[in-house]
Amino acid sequence: MNLKDTIACARGDSPADILFTNTRIVNVFSGEVIVGNIAVSNETIVGIGDYPAKVVRNMNGMFAAPGFIDAHVHIESSLTGISQFARAVIPHGTTTVVADPHEIANVLGLDGIRYMLKSSLDQPMNVFFTMSSCVPATDMETSGASLGPDDIRMMLKHERMVGLAEMMNYPGVIYRDDSVLAKIEAAHESHKRVDGHSPGLTGLNLNAYLSAGITSDHECTTLAEATEKLRSGMTIMIREGSGAKNLDTLLPLAGPLTAHRLMWCTDDRNPHDLIHSGHIDSMIQRAIQFGLDPVVAIQMATLFPANYFGLNHLGAIAPGRQADLVFFSDIRDPRAEEVFCRGVSVARNGRMDEAILPPVELDLPASMNVRPGKLDFSIPAEGDLIRIIGIVPDQIITRAFTDHAKIDQGNVLSDISRDILKLSVVERHHRTGNIGKGFARGFQLKQGAMATSVAHDSHNIIVVGVNDADMRLAVDSVIQMGGGIAVVNDGRCVEKLPLPIAGLMSTEPVDRVEKQLNRLIAASRTLGCPLGDPFMTLSFLALPVIPELKLTDKGLVDVLAFKPISLFP
Repeated sequence: MNLKDTIACARGDSPADILFTNTRIVNVFSGEVIVGNIAVSNETIVGIGDYPAKVVRNMNGMFAAPGFIDAHVHIESSLTGISQFARAVIPHGTTTVVADPHEIANVLGLDGIRYMLKSSLDQPMNVFFTMSSCVPATDMETSGASLGPDDIRMMLKHERMVGLAEMMNYPGVIYRDDSVLAKIEAAHESHKRVDGHSPGLTGLNLNAYLSAGITSDHECTTLAEATEKLRSGMTIMIREGSGAKNLDTLLPLAGPLTAHRLMWCTDDRNPHDLIHSGHIDSMIQRAIQFGLDPVVAIQMATLFPANYFGLNHLGAIAPGRQADLVFFSDIRDPRAEEVFCRGVSVARNGRMDEAILPPVELDLPASMNVRPGKLDFSIPAEGDLIRIIGIVPDQIITRAFTDHAKIDQGNVLSDISRDILKLSVVERHHRTGNIGKGFARGFQLKQGAMATSVAHDSHNIIVVGVNDADMRLAVDSVIQMGGGIAVVNDGRCVEKLPLPIAGLMSTEPVDRVEKQLNRLIAASRTLGCPLGDPFMTLSFLALPVIPELKLTDKGLVDVLAFKPISLFP
């Protein structure tokens, strides 16, 4: 549709393709709800008012909002390819995501990012990306690839790369690492956003971080932290994922003078939460329940992220904007009843036409370069005390504890009576033979072991268990699947989920993946684990940029000091 045709439709000189009549339009510019008609031609909203149209749809007083935008998400955390991720979120009103392909990039580098770009073509939603900034996140782990400033500069030229993704290496910024700064400068040269990732950063260190031109953060876990960052000029992405839930804590930040500096994001959501809890719509609903004005909650899901990323054709119902629309009956409990993307109905009453989804392709290099065998998880005692990673429920931060070791025949063992379980990370990319060894508290396993090849950020294999034999079998099961999740008990693999796409994602339909994940979680319950999603929790214990104590294939990391430390104090 050329510009002349668009203007002709907008002026009423030629008929629109479709006219939605009797709608209550959420105007995200003025903060009002306005009764009117919405005219759409081809993919574009051409006007609000009375228009001739080829098709007229009476919406019977339903509310119309712009399609919802997730400002920061790792699609890989859905454990499905992009088509199945789209199938999960579109019926909830999400028509746009800004994805960071950081997970697959740490496994397969540029090949992984190009795979995500290709897979996201022809989807019935808008998939934009930010270029992964920290591959690897640190030099204290072994990743599958390394991306430098030249790689970032090249990829930022892509039309769907809207910025530099979360700069997790905040010590590299603060202490002026040349490579880190060169990546940021590449984004500035491209005139694109630089997203932040700076949990707990405050004072002069925060000032130093922001002086590099970093403009957002999604890692705030306290209201005080978010307030300081907002006052310092950051846009705050309020996160509600499966492993980290910050909405309730940060919602008071959304005042009349501050809401325009806020956005919603999910970061990481597993299939169960996507199917049963929803996506960005669930955040809007919860915020309204807590007293936030419904229009403001919708603005934080539409106009504000569109403005932030310069997606000026999205985020509003207005002439010239893309026809991404969500229709619902109750503005105080907005639940998508019909969703349009680019003027086409893509979902109705919680379901979408799966025929419009592109097929899942599996055209990737091998990502499991480690052989099953006699992996050694033994830990010779070097003292009576050990450092322990303490799990914080519903968060990806951890605590650092010290406790007495259970020692038998010179080796430190798991102690189920005190919930001190052996934790290991097995390198899977380059056959280094690295095995990081430590202990965790919070899984409460009484028997067996659990392992996964989803282990942020380098995605080596992480395993927790009560004995070495079951830990070995769990890791071997993951290797033999070419990546995945496994639960083992008493020498038998009880449940497993293959993840053949880089050891991160399944080729199966999202509902089938969700059912298998439910079986895995149920199996973990029989071992004694009470966590809502123990595999999401396990996956973040290898992330050495989130405080306080983490484990990589190279050993324990004191994240606050940003250095390796011994298991034995």
